[in-house]
Amino acid sequence: MIIMAMAVKLFELKRISSGMAAEMVGMDRVSFLFELNQYGVEMISMEPEELASDLENA
Repeated sequence: MIIMAMAVKLFELKRISSGMAAEMVGMDRVSFLFELNQYGVEMISMEPEELASDLENA
């Protein structure tokens, strides 16, 4: 699963989207997102400031 590990790392580094990563490994986006947990990567990674900004703009 080298390709999966590579896709997860690129997603974690915000180099590619979850959709692109899922396509890279041949699975749907939701399945890819659920697999992230096995690699210790969070589905959503936001800094507190980003979250506060998003909440203000919602």
